[in-house]
Amino acid sequence: MRLVQMFLGIMAFALMSSCASVDVSTDYASNVDFSQYKSFAFYKPGVDKAEISDLDKRRILRAIESELKEKGMVKSEDPDLLISIITDAEKNVNVYQNNFGYGWGWGWNPYFMGGPAYSNVSTSVDGILFIDLIDEQSRELVWQGMGQAILSRDREEKIEKINFIVQEIMKAYPPQKEQQMNQ
Repeated sequence: MRLVQMFLGIMAFALMSSCASVDVSTDYASNVDFSQYKSFAFYKPGVDKAEISDLDKRRILRAIESELKEKGMVKSEDPDLLISIITDAEKNVNVYQNNFGYGWGWGWNPYFMGGPAYSNVSTSVDGILFIDLIDEQSRELVWQGMGQAILSRDREEKIEKINFIVQEIMKAYPPQKEQQMNQ
């Protein structure tokens, strides 16, 4: 019974930590009244430049559309905002080295070789997603959100991660009035 509880605890932790690590930052034009924006459309030339698969591109766009609709915006042929995305990736190489040495305190002992030592090398890919909101009339960037997270190769995990990254980025839109006043 205790083994089952420990296994369930580990699985819950793994599930929570798989989504919990998204680094988000945003920037915006402080002179813009974001309450004026009620409708949006995707900016095709910008979206087409995103260097990811068409499947992932559609997943990102659906997630953005869902988040904006939850905020009361509508998709329109005559939009207030144009939405563009930029994607990038960074490969990370992590080297973990553990030396379990035994001996006679601090320093080197010529008569006793230390204990076992091992190294572990792992790689991961950080995906970076920029979501740009462009004022349709002026064609100027008014808000940008960036999210960075470790990507998954598993299809279901990837879909869940894309939705989570977009959700975390879009939490900061529109900027709160207190934030706008301080900028």
